[in-house]
Amino acid sequence: MPSQKKILEVKNLKKYFPTTQKQQLKAVDNVSFDIYEGETLGIVGESGCGKTTCGKTCLGMYPVTDGEVLFHGKNIHTMSKKERFAFTKRVQMIFQDPMACLNPRKKVIDIIGQGLDIHKSYSSMEERNEKIYEMLELVGLSREHATRYPHQFSGGQRQRIGIARALIMNPDLIIADEAISALDVSIQAQVVNLMKKIQKETGIAYLFIAHDLSMVKYISDKIGVLHLGHLVETGTTEEIF
Repeated sequence: MPSQKKILEVKNLKKYFPTTQKQQLKAVDNVSFDIYEGETLGIVGESGCGKTTCGKTCLGMYPVTDGEVLFHGKNIHTMSKKERFAFTKRVQMIFQDPMACLNPRKKVIDIIGQGLDIHKSYSSMEERNEKIYEMLELVGLSREHATRYPHQFSGGQRQRIGIARALIMNPDLIIADEAISALDVSIQAQVVNLMKKIQKETGIAYLFIAHDLSMVKYISDKIGVLHLGHLVETGTTEEIF
């Protein structure tokens, strides 16, 4: 893919957690992959194989044990404070549990607008609220939902709120950690179609972490199979399947 820009480059990534004084859990061991603009890389594997740890380390939520994560050619773990602040705007995450990742005390309008508030990405409150209403409609909710709290929504609607919160920053890359596993099958299809539609419109790239092979086959351009922290197989969707 020489014409496309490389967004994320992961080189020999290792993330170990100490379990006892002498032993370590090798959650991610020597993993390498690239993600290009407008592309979806699906990471599949059984529970506990290191998928989520890999995603969170690529986002900088965990420090690396060894290896590099390069975002547009810059190592995210050695960025200055200013670069790091800019990086948080350009990479977002959709979390696995839609209830646990939404603040129950905040209204939807403030949950989705949190990134805008932190980065001061608006000139007036009207502009901020308008951006949030547009994003709600884009993910299939209505502006009336903006004043409600997370517990007033179904699981599928909460996941849409999580997607809206990630998308509102116009990121280059979204890491979707089992973003659909908590949803009904019919809603899963809607959410995946929504993600594909947004990708077509914006050229966003996804790191799509999941167990569900049929969904991964449907959304991914490339697939990596993770087993016990190792990337045992990578290739295009056709090759893997």
